Amino acid sequence: MEIQQGNYITQEMVAQLKPGLTRDQVRFVLGTPLVSDIFHEERWDYVFLRQRANSREIESRRIAVFFEDGKMKRVEGDIVAAASPGKREQ
Repeated sequence: MEIQQGNYITQEMVAQLKPGLTRDQVRFVLGTPLVSDIFHEERWDYVFLRQRANSREIESRRIAVFFEDGKMKRVEGDIVAAASPGKREQ
């Protein structure tokens, strides 16, 4: 049995994110964030874990979306838009 937790985020979804998007627009593209902390209101974290059936290997991904004044400022993490080189973290 495959076990999947969190928000499944694809490269195509992240490619739709552009600076200046509102929180509602980001939520429309990526879904509701897995982690939204009241102490860090300007940051949303999306985490995804999957363990395929008959495998011990766990696939994990993480991206963080940062806002400033209610608008998206930047995205960091395992999956970033192809047009944004240099912001990839692992």
